Amino acid sequence: MGKISDLNALLNPVIATCKIAGEKILEIYEQDFAIDTKADSSPLTAADMASHHCLVDGLNKLHPKLPVLSEESAEISYSERKSWEYYWLIDPLDGTKEFIKRNGEFTVNVALIHQNKPIIGVVYVPVLGNCYFAADGCGAYKQSGLAAAKPISVRRQAPDLVTVVGSRSHKTGDLADYLTRLGEHNIKSIGSSLKFCLVAEGSADLYPRMGPTCEWDTAAAQCIVEQAGGSVTEINGTPLHYNTEESYLNPFFIVFGDKSKDWSKFAN
Repeated sequence: MGKISDLNALLNPVIATCKIAGEKILEIYEQDFAIDTKADSSPLTAADMASHHCLVDGLNKLHPKLPVLSEESAEISYSERKSWEYYWLIDPLDGTKEFIKRNGEFTVNVALIHQNKPIIGVVYVPVLGNCYFAADGCGAYKQSGLAAAKPISVRRQAPDLVTVVGSRSHKTGDLADYLTRLGEHNIKSIGSSLKFCLVAEGSADLYPRMGPTCEWDTAAAQCIVEQAGGSVTEINGTPLHYNTEESYLNPFFIVFGDKSKDWSKFAN
């Protein structure tokens, strides 16, 4: 297919689709719901699937020729998807464990990938009604409820006492070692891709991830961080890329705003 030239025009309908998916999630969130277990032992609820179907239907109507890769329909061979120039990469409910805990820290994530890079990213927080979004070359924004969207940017110069954001549900020895080498810091714990969003809006300086994630967990939020002036890199400093191999697992990575510092050195 040809080049998608007007990314900004795609943003509003993608945001609207994410908000509808969020409504589907909240309908189930406010009820008693069953919890199933997927083959990888991760939890699955009716909300995951309701959001999945809503997003897939909405994105197919928006751009029928674009493939959609979802966490809940990931059985697509690399031999098929490696030829995709553009595709939607979605996590219908990022933070299912937080959804089950009913702490509100879960999101709807939609990214448009072009040649292994996220060029549109939408992260919607159903409980709060907050939406973070970005498109390549268009900047990054946060909309709170029905208020007008406002541009966001990373904190480009980290203070001496760095604010680190980390997972509520996934803590590892590698991360503990990294933070020890980093030295004195403040820590904020929060679920889902909200960790990226705190860096993007300048509420945190650093998100080191030394544990397993999949590509649908990170793509939308990576676009937002990058368009807000930050970086998402592997430990070796190369940008995080997508759809480059059979596995959907990401390598360890670091999200940061201040590009003048070598955050990777604390991983060694």
